[in-house]
Amino acid sequence: MTDLDRLAKDRDAALRLTPVSRETAARLDLFVEHLLKWQRVVQLVAPSTLQEIWTRHIADSLQLLPYIGEAKELVDVGSGGGFPGLILSIAAPEKKFRLIESDTRKASFLREASRIAESTAEVYAERVESAAKRISTDIHMVTARAFAPLPKLLDLTAPFLERGARAAFLKSQDIDEELTIAAKSWKFNYQLRNSVTDPRGRILLIETLERRS
Repeated sequence: MTDLDRLAKDRDAALRLTPVSRETAARLDLFVEHLLKWQRVVQLVAPSTLQEIWTRHIADSLQLLPYIGEAKELVDVGSGGGFPGLILSIAAPEKKFRLIESDTRKASFLREASRIAESTAEVYAERVESAAKRISTDIHMVTARAFAPLPKLLDLTAPFLERGARAAFLKSQDIDEELTIAAKSWKFNYQLRNSVTDPRGRILLIETLERRS
């Protein structure tokens, strides 16, 4: 089986897990093609996952779509190679995403990939702390994937969550330990959901956040 055959097989598997419209799938094809070109000079994903980019990265991101609900204004922190924020923006073009990525090379990729895949996402090439001060719009939802341990992630996203935004974070099997540590500094209402792409992964949904005094 050639690399192209493996990639096509992985694409089919991903779209069975997280179905999207034909138009969205076509825009995601453009995104993948662009990412594979950039990957030669900037590591956007682990090289070992390239042949599984659809299941490991795209479907993993798309599984957050049902949890976004009615949110219209969203922030994705540590967007990196576009996961999950840019993928969600491609799949839900009616929503306004702001992608925060401090690595300037990755931010350049995000801007170009957004344009090619017909996303309206806005890219902030700066740290989360700085971007949070500049985003004045009321944010309804915050997303993140493999960005930081939960205690640090809550510190960074608190400017949005303490103003009423909800969160949907893709987390690993270490989430129970992270929740225990985070609860020492924060009060938060949350739910955990199983990942559809990784038996060890979890989706952490946070409804409210308040710093402990």
